[in-house]
Amino acid sequence: MGGKVENVGILAMEIYFPSQYVDQVELEKFDEVAAGKYTIGLGQSRMGFCSDREDINSLCLTALHRLIEKNNINLHDIGRLEVGTETIIDKSKSVKTFLMTLFAKEGATDIEGIDTTNACYGGTAALFNAINWVESSSWDGRKAIVVAGDIAVYGKGPARPTGGAGAVAMLIGPDAPLVFDCGVRASYMTHAYDFYKPDLASEFPYVDGKLSIQCYLSALDNCYNLFCQKMRKVDPKFKGLLSLDGMLFHSPYCKLVQKSLARVSFNDFLNATEAEREKQFPGLSQFSTYNRCDTYFDRDVEKAFMTYSNKLFEQKTKPSLHIARNVGNMYTPSLYGGLVSYLVSKSPDQLIGKKFALFSYGSGLASTMYSINICSDMSAGSKLEKLIKSLNENVAMLDSRQSIEPQKFSDIMQVRTENYHTAPYEPSGSIEVLFPGTYYLNKIDDQRRRTYERKL
Repeated sequence: MGGKVENVGILAMEIYFPSQYVDQVELEKFDEVAAGKYTIGLGQSRMGFCSDREDINSLCLTALHRLIEKNNINLHDIGRLEVGTETIIDKSKSVKTFLMTLFAKEGATDIEGIDTTNACYGGTAALFNAINWVESSSWDGRKAIVVAGDIAVYGKGPARPTGGAGAVAMLIGPDAPLVFDCGVRASYMTHAYDFYKPDLASEFPYVDGKLSIQCYLSALDNCYNLFCQKMRKVDPKFKGLLSLDGMLFHSPYCKLVQKSLARVSFNDFLNATEAEREKQFPGLSQFSTYNRCDTYFDRDVEKAFMTYSNKLFEQKTKPSLHIARNVGNMYTPSLYGGLVSYLVSKSPDQLIGKKFALFSYGSGLASTMYSINICSDMSAGSKLEKLIKSLNENVAMLDSRQSIEPQKFSDIMQVRTENYHTAPYEPSGSIEVLFPGTYYLNKIDDQRRRTYERKL
């Protein structure tokens, strides 16, 4: 295809979340826990959830169809379709194959890509695959689409309020308004049993809560410090968090994100010279001899740097948490829901020329920090305005959802649990409550084949 293309990144985005939610204040009362345990302790307000009418295929179909419709995409212009998910309902057949039903109707079948799986990291891996393809010698001039989707559900108990569900679809190509920095991705991959799903007969994971937090923060330390090293090779004046306009994180729950921003500040403090510490971090000199690996559960360090970084959090990170706070943990789309939230918090003019760092984490574990620039090119300006307008329409749907009382929510979760592997099966969940344009599961036959309809 000739020379290297420029400004490869995200051309358009769509986000989908379920039409029903449970209020976390009401869930606290229902679970008979202390007031504020979910709303303050976890930082969550509402949690989106799916009935048995929705599964991973329907979520991804909905997000993808919206992206195609709203951007008038010619399906023959798509050469790669990547899916990231950890919601596995078939050990062989990929979600991507179900999405191909939209393309096959138009005779568009020459499309590379399949599913990528590793906990919450799969969406990022799928995105990197698409970016790498466009930048490679294999690229044939067409665009790519990435779909990340998941349904996060937990059994009754303290983990259930950290659930959620949703899907994001992204159009990838050159001359994009959201451009990926080249050569500065920083990854940290290792083995851990912090969160995993070995029971194939259940939707529920095995979770070691304390280890999970340690793994997340350790991965953040490693990725952030390597990211800063790579950035300084490109820009010797790079000053870590102070040089970034936004800092976005995978969000298991919002309070952990706030602690993560404080952790980034702690890393900047440890990396600073003595003179820089006195100027930039007044009153924190007592922490200068602390070792990172000994402080994951150090309340003094956490409190001190959360206090120090509060203003930075308000400016650089909090705007990214609107969807996470009101939908919950979407797993693979979580980080990209954060990107959506940040983008709609500003006008296009306020975003031009800005740089964001994004931290993606998937248990087990896989993690990467990378950066996106908002292109200042004039031709990208109209694309950015169109993208943000579409996302504002998506986010406005948060207020159109139906609130479900905790007992009914619990009953719906029980139906999902009891029928997780039932076949043949006809779902009982309401179709009326679904948003227009939502795909839903029609039935599962005796050969376990799933068929879907779309609510008009």
